[in-house]
Amino acid sequence: MSQTVGIVGAGLLGRLLALALSGQGWQVSMFDKDGPTVPHSCAYAGAGMLSPISELESAEPLIAQLGFESLPLWRQLITDLDGPIYFQTEGTLIVAHALDAADLHHFQRMLQSKLRSCQNDAVPAAVADQIQWRLTASQLAQLEPGLAGRFHSGIFIPEEGQLDNRKLLTALEKAFLQADQANNIECHWYTLVQEVQTGQIKTHKGLQRFEWVIDCRGLGAKPDWKTVRGVRGEIVRVFAPEVTLNRPVRLMHPRYPLYIAPRENHHYVIGATSIESEDTKPMTVQSALELLSAAFAVHEGFAEASILDSLANCRPALPDHLPQLRLQPGLMRINGLYRHGFLIAPQVVQLACQLLNDQPIPACYQALIQREAAPICS
Repeated sequence: MSQTVGIVGAGLLGRLLALALSGQGWQVSMFDKDGPTVPHSCAYAGAGMLSPISELESAEPLIAQLGFESLPLWRQLITDLDGPIYFQTEGTLIVAHALDAADLHHFQRMLQSKLRSCQNDAVPAAVADQIQWRLTASQLAQLEPGLAGRFHSGIFIPEEGQLDNRKLLTALEKAFLQADQANNIECHWYTLVQEVQTGQIKTHKGLQRFEWVIDCRGLGAKPDWKTVRGVRGEIVRVFAPEVTLNRPVRLMHPRYPLYIAPRENHHYVIGATSIESEDTKPMTVQSALELLSAAFAVHEGFAEASILDSLANCRPALPDHLPQLRLQPGLMRINGLYRHGFLIAPQVVQLACQLLNDQPIPACYQALIQREAAPICS
């Protein structure tokens, strides 16, 4: 007989985990307070950035390793899903205006320092050796003709990229419908979970028992995991027919560093760095002005762009900004993916599956796993 598992939280992590376990023969029940379209999820408000090296400036090497090992998993998953899902790994371009050259140099020094301390299994040497630290204006223009004459130097990091998060969520929704029809996954949408315990989930409909329960609620798990906090992120989606960018562009700036992630057909996601706040109110006028002004400073074509929507949400983080898997018999809690959700989720899911199937965990990831004998209360 197949083993039963109840997954609480149908964000990116919960969905990927449900799909992976159902594919391994588990009988999966998934619970979420929202519906299948998840408009309030962090995954819906994300940018789908896959930047293991760029994130090293402020992240631990373990994040880069999780990111690199997630890239081939993303490729396989996207191939298996009913798409199409926009996905590319054409690298990342980091630029700064002349007055902010010091910020670009600081980014370079921090990144080089982190790379020197990384072992080859965190960042493949073949990739690190291809980083172009001092792009000339002509090299930059060759990489991104749309930025020709706008910047005189930059940094190019290969192998990085992005995926279209909303098309991914749509494809996952189709996959769940098919799995539900095949009786592999049972989806309990619009179901508020009142209590998560070893082997059982309590909702307003009553108590359900499983061989395993996995808590993927993110900020919703705060009552059971006191050190989880929210970190606000903000994005604006625009249609800019006068702008052509082939890869994500990061702008170094002392006040509002941002990224611009291109989608298909001149659609772009413009986002800011993290804000230490659990406020989920709509984007403020000040934030919108700063984001859009910075985007205009990258390319004047954004002045004529149409604003499609703006979103703000909070990502769950732990004090060390690393994910953690807390494990006790019959109960697993996964949290703390921070702003690296899309970057590292596939490999975190793989670690969770290995734990559930009693498979060995690589030594480098043992620090992310906390084994508990008693229920977790804080």
